[in-house]
Amino acid sequence: MSCLRLKWLFGCCIAVLVCVGLTACQTVPITGRSQLLLLSEADEMQMGIQSYREVVQKSKLSTDPAANDLVKRVGTRIAAATGRTDLPWEFVVIEDRQANAFALPGGKVAVYTGILPITKDESGLAAVLGHEVAHAVARHGAERMSQNLLVQVGLAGTMAAFSKGDPKTVQSVSALLGAGAAVGLMLPWSRSQESEADHLGLIYMAKAGYNPSAARDLWIRMAEASKGHDRPPEFLSTHPSETTRIEQIEAWLPEASQYYRGTPGTR
Repeated sequence: MSCLRLKWLFGCCIAVLVCVGLTACQTVPITGRSQLLLLSEADEMQMGIQSYREVVQKSKLSTDPAANDLVKRVGTRIAAATGRTDLPWEFVVIEDRQANAFALPGGKVAVYTGILPITKDESGLAAVLGHEVAHAVARHGAERMSQNLLVQVGLAGTMAAFSKGDPKTVQSVSALLGAGAAVGLMLPWSRSQESEADHLGLIYMAKAGYNPSAARDLWIRMAEASKGHDRPPEFLSTHPSETTRIEQIEAWLPEASQYYRGTPGTR
């Protein structure tokens, strides 16, 4: 393939990315970070609701009234603190030993029973739900889909430039570019979103009347609970390490504490 054609293909890809970037930029609440969103909020919510229904159908929902009441009560308080009362928030508890929780677009949040012994109390749970609610408010799901699309556009353009080359060379380049995109772009983007959710979550839990310092205490317990488990190095992970999260949370606590006024029975 000629050098001229290669430059033309590369230029087309850049032009597409620039045009998309100019027309789809939005701002994350509180942090003010600019983000690229190629999916409408209505479409994002519809996809989230559909995914949520599928998860609920396949999962064993908890029948423990105390656990369900706790998660719904804390989740509802934090959701109200975000100001996004227009979202159809829903909080469920799933019977599963994994220490985890997740949020889907449209305000659909699930908490696994395995994390409840680590959260310990209402404030610890508020740290988890603040983080998950933040993902929904910041539209991290739509942003991640947009980022994936841009990476695919870039890879497709590059591969088109090699379309007449040796098949083995094309295969090798494709594998290297895919790995490079994952480690160099997608994983850092993912870790950035997780850190942003921690940041926003601190403020939302503080606004809801929960002491934001409980988030630091939660991650200290999470670090203890994860000892002995094999984990990839942070640069190969979708999430920051517990140590990184604790350090970041400590740095954000003075800001979050400005929103904390305290509420009887929730400190």
